[in-house]
Amino acid sequence: MSDTAQQSHRNQTRRRALIGVAAVVAIGAIVWGAYWLSYARYFEGTDDAYVSGDVVAVTAREPGTVLALHADNTQWVNRGQLLVELDPANADIALQSAEADLAHTVRAVGALFAKADESRAQIAQATAQLNQARSDYARRTLAVTDGAVSQEDLTHAGDALATAKASLQAAQSQLEQTLLQIRGTTVATNPDVLAAEARLRNIALSLDYMRIVAPVDGEIAQRTVQLGEQIAAGTPLMAVVPLDDAWIDANFKEVQLKRMRIGQPVDVTADMYGSGVVFHGRVVGLSAGSGSAFALLPPQNASGNWIKIVQRVPVRIALDPRELKEHPLRVGLSVSATVDVRDQSGSLVAAQVRKIQPVAEPSDNGNRADSLIARIVAANSTTPSPR
Repeated sequence: MSDTAQQSHRNQTRRRALIGVAAVVAIGAIVWGAYWLSYARYFEGTDDAYVSGDVVAVTAREPGTVLALHADNTQWVNRGQLLVELDPANADIALQSAEADLAHTVRAVGALFAKADESRAQIAQATAQLNQARSDYARRTLAVTDGAVSQEDLTHAGDALATAKASLQAAQSQLEQTLLQIRGTTVATNPDVLAAEARLRNIALSLDYMRIVAPVDGEIAQRTVQLGEQIAAGTPLMAVVPLDDAWIDANFKEVQLKRMRIGQPVDVTADMYGSGVVFHGRVVGLSAGSGSAFALLPPQNASGNWIKIVQRVPVRIALDPRELKEHPLRVGLSVSATVDVRDQSGSLVAAQVRKIQPVAEPSDNGNRADSLIARIVAANSTTPSPR
């Protein structure tokens, strides 16, 4: 075969190969175009997504010395479980002082009620003495004209009458002064007793704060407190992370948000478990601004060398609690999220407000303090009726 024939054959072979490659590319483009038009264009995805969750700080409300630690990092705790015990010695002493102060106040108020009764008796006695002094003065006034009584006796009777009037006024003033402190109240409702009860409740509450419990169910993290450490009020001791209530913050480009709606389904895969484990969630909200807007030094776009940069906005995705229980996630893990935007019936993402989390239950120390107060008041008073 001549060189010309060989060259022609190679050209034909190359041409056939190029045609085949072009055909494959064209078919691939057609297939991809059909796939995108029929399916892929209805999904928005990003791998700039991370696991988020509440990090509930456990802090000391009262100063004290750590006597015992009942939880450590990576340990799961239940709501109300004891975490840290502080030395209650000072609080016990303060509580005993508050109990004695309440008992003293109850007795003092009870004495005021008794003093009011005593003042009434003194008024009755002073009234009788005044009536007798008036009678004596009247008799001596009649007798002095007949010479049966001297002028000096009449003067003494007048002095006795004035003294009786003054004694009655003093008794009435003493009663009024006492009634100003107890009028319209009983021992239990007297302002002095209520103030003493409030002081006792405050001390009892401080004693209750010597036992620090978990505010929510979750896993212990960031434990910094040590046994025997002297801590001040407000000192962070550890954190409780409720992993069963974790969510995803997926940072989508702003151009991807046009078709996102509340309630759209989301598939999430975590690097921790790989693509074999898929979490199913729902879009529940959109951040109030992009990440750069809340930066410590936000960008100033009014400069002359401004260049437009596509921003990313965090979209909150709620996960299925059952799947989280089977495959727990950790705060800060990287994930990939894909949102199915075919359903456009929901509201815009920015219009949805996240449901507020329930508050922790208050301490039941108030009931214990009320029982203690009732016992002290009953033991130190006769509960007289209001006057």
